Amino acid sequence: MRILFLLIPMALGVAGVALWAFLWAVRTGQFDDLEGPAHRILMDDDDPRLPGHLRSRDDDKSLND
Repeated sequence: MRILFLLIPMALGVAGVALWAFLWAVRTGQFDDLEGPAHRILMDDDDPRLPGHLRSRDDDKSLND
């Protein structure tokens, strides 16, 4: 029975810290954009960064050359 006098305040302390962390995350905007990073990975540029004059030359080549 004496262990409950220790465990109940510890459980309330852990729950308080979890509630504080959740409220901090909400207030700082951690949950504002949940879908943005998921869509951003799909829009990744896989093309190498070529200068304009090299890019136009590569576009003119046909696949059968």
